[in-house]
Amino acid sequence: MPSKLRIQRISDRIRQELAQMLVMNEVHDPRVEGISVTDVKVDRELTCADIYVSAIEGSERSASVLAGLESASGFIRRLLAERVQLRSFPRLRFHWDPTPERADRIESILAELRRQQQPNTDSNPKAEQ
Repeated sequence: MPSKLRIQRISDRIRQELAQMLVMNEVHDPRVEGISVTDVKVDRELTCADIYVSAIEGSERSASVLAGLESASGFIRRLLAERVQLRSFPRLRFHWDPTPERADRIESILAELRRQQQPNTDSNPKAEQ
């Protein structure tokens, strides 16, 4: 079995190559336009690669994006196998990653809290002097 470092390098390489394929529009499916690859996790046996994706529009596009990626998975796997030299290339499984949406939500909550606290500190500027 490959080491953890080798598995991480393979995962990073797959993520990098797939992201480049999507940016260069090598996958000609309008459902997968404008998506980003957030993470790739390859299992220890190198049989499956879990690929996590997201889009700027959010989860309302998740079903169509995942359907587009599933329909193009054979094509994507073949292109990746040409670029990442492995004895046998892992099967691709695509998942929606809600992390960017959660991060945006947390950021907006923090910004709202900052706005609520700011008037309290500016109300009495002479007291700070």
